[in-house]
Amino acid sequence: MPDPHHPTTDGPDPEPSPAPDPRPHSGSDSTPGAAPDATHPRAAAPGAPPPAEPPPPATPHGARAAGEPAPLPPFLGRPRAGTRWKVLAVVAAGGALGASARYGAGLLWPTEPDAFPWTTLGVNVVGCALIGVFLVVLQEAWQAPPLVRPFVATGVLGGFTTFSTYAVDVERLVHDGEVATALGYLALTPLAALTAVWGAAAGTDRLLAGRRAPA
Repeated sequence: MPDPHHPTTDGPDPEPSPAPDPRPHSGSDSTPGAAPDATHPRAAAPGAPPPAEPPPPATPHGARAAGEPAPLPPFLGRPRAGTRWKVLAVVAAGGALGASARYGAGLLWPTEPDAFPWTTLGVNVVGCALIGVFLVVLQEAWQAPPLVRPFVATGVLGGFTTFSTYAVDVERLVHDGEVATALGYLALTPLAALTAVWGAAAGTDRLLAGRRAPA
């Protein structure tokens, strides 16, 4: 009688072990230490909440989303509520200085009633060039106190330049019959002023960039 604990070779062959499935598994890789396949995520258990969406990439400081207006540079921002009266005071003081300087230029180089107003044109061109230089320096090279910008740019240079006198000069020339001179002055002043502020700002920016570049 055969011993059940020691089977003999007689009888049916044992069933062969199943062959490995060549298809990829839905879970993690069977190889120990292998990273899970991103193309075959693990199936969620029934009733489990869906996986959370990955967080959006961090936006660099100063960047803006599409459609949003560009932020104002720091030297053009509005003053805080606690400093508005101080800003008003420094603008008034700077405007008095700038207007006094312009009046002094008119005394030094007076313009005849029927002559071309070269003094007013020169004042406006010089003032625009100075504000181009000042704002580039303020933005690129000088961390000035908050009240410096309104004092110099809005106060001194705003009081020094004068487009109201420019308009009065045009009216005076037309009234005196100098229509051609009035039209030339009318076109030359904004063109010269814009060219001055653009050229001064571009030149200052290039000069500062050359100084920052390594030798």
